[in-house]
Amino acid sequence: MMDSVPRVDPAALTMNTPNGTPSPFTLAFCFAKKAWATAWLAWLAMCARLLAAGADARPNFILIMGEAQGWASSSVQMDDAVPGSKSSLARTPSLEKLAADGMRFANYYAASPRCTPTRAALFTGKSPTALHMTFVGEGRGGKESSFTETGSKVIPPQQVPQLPESEVTIASMLKHAGYATAHFGKWHVGRISPTRHGFEENDGPNNNGGPEDVENPNPKQAFATAERGMDFMARQAKAGTPFYLQISHYAGRGGTDAKAETYAEVRRRATTDRDQRLVGGAAVTQDMDTTIGMLMAKLDELGIAGRTYFIYTSDHGAQGRNANGPLSNGKGTVWEGGLRVPLIIRGPGVKTGVCSHSFATTVDILPTIAAIAQVKEPLPKGIEGGSLATVLGGAANASVKRAREEFVAHFPHYDKDELGPASAIVLGSMKLIHPYETNVPMLFDVSKDIGEQHDLVKERAKETADLERRLNEYLKLVNAGMPTANPKYDASKAQPFQERRDGMRKRPPQ
Repeated sequence: MMDSVPRVDPAALTMNTPNGTPSPFTLAFCFAKKAWATAWLAWLAMCARLLAAGADARPNFILIMGEAQGWASSSVQMDDAVPGSKSSLARTPSLEKLAADGMRFANYYAASPRCTPTRAALFTGKSPTALHMTFVGEGRGGKESSFTETGSKVIPPQQVPQLPESEVTIASMLKHAGYATAHFGKWHVGRISPTRHGFEENDGPNNNGGPEDVENPNPKQAFATAERGMDFMARQAKAGTPFYLQISHYAGRGGTDAKAETYAEVRRRATTDRDQRLVGGAAVTQDMDTTIGMLMAKLDELGIAGRTYFIYTSDHGAQGRNANGPLSNGKGTVWEGGLRVPLIIRGPGVKTGVCSHSFATTVDILPTIAAIAQVKEPLPKGIEGGSLATVLGGAANASVKRAREEFVAHFPHYDKDELGPASAIVLGSMKLIHPYETNVPMLFDVSKDIGEQHDLVKERAKETADLERRLNEYLKLVNAGMPTANPKYDASKAQPFQERRDGMRKRPPQ
């Protein structure tokens, strides 16, 4: 059970006299003997410290951004109705405890199937489409997949390479409200220092290689960022300052990305061919879970767990299909495996042990934190998300107010999907995918067909037309960057459809 902050009623210090002040008799009695005087002064000093600690009783926030942590990457079952929404290989007891003490979201979508766009969306509460940051930024492995000039049917649009300083971020908003702010780990939204985006403390504008720009920053950086985070927390707790701490993990799928003992432990459990392919990723996930446990233990040690919101999520789905459970495809695609990811939130007033089926997405994080922190300034113009506060409180049929009721993931780039550049729109249980090479949409009811196996376009023409209209309206509203026809396209020089996208397939694993 989480500890709560001691509350001291100032009225208790008045000795209950009619006018609210200590009586002469009380004062004389207290100071009659040196021992009584010393005890009285010690009591006053203690109360003063408690009052000072409670003077700013606003909650703290810790946000962990996993890298390519799919819907089924951990041992937490993300959907209580889908047994396959958890890993059969990875062991993540810290995340299990976080979920038991808080709320997990079964229908949470990353803003993009790629890291840079989702990070930008989390920082700003705006979609990557509106920010014109729809693909991967600079850094190791950050260049868009190359296609021959004549082999690409469409030409992807140009994108903004880094988060503009003019954007109000979650950190700059909270810093202005008196919070201490810090970011450690993968930044990947440009070369501008996190300091200039509101993060007072940080370890640099790091990309995939980490602060040392190496091929495998993990496992070293997984634990180094946790240590930096715990030091930051301790100093803010001592100062009585509310804080926002974000730790963003680095990628890792191979044995060299995890601690040797962790990798060996997971490998011993891998008894099937499928599990053998997942060993590296599961080991990295377990190391990450260990660091999350370190942070949770530090909160308990500091006595501030009861006034701290702990949020865990991911930037996009896992590579391929293997850690996304029954979902189709993965990272770099707008299929469910690329977009549907974990979200777990624990904190004061959050309904415990609940699996919420309320729809949520990356852009909801900023307005949620702003509401909980009671930020007095109005939210920046263009915010697309809504506060999840009423959902977290367990209100029945709680609604989330957003600028638009539909969710759009616009990904007009060649990456890891055999479809090529595409957009997806979700409204209720219906999801439409629009590929830009063919301009032939596909429609799925993901409440009944989570693997996106059955295209309903011919059966539900009206819903298809409505979602197409909504998609076009949104893209026009935010002046989205759109792919254009390639006038030099030569079909004879194009790669075969089934081979050009890293062997990816639409079908989920059986």
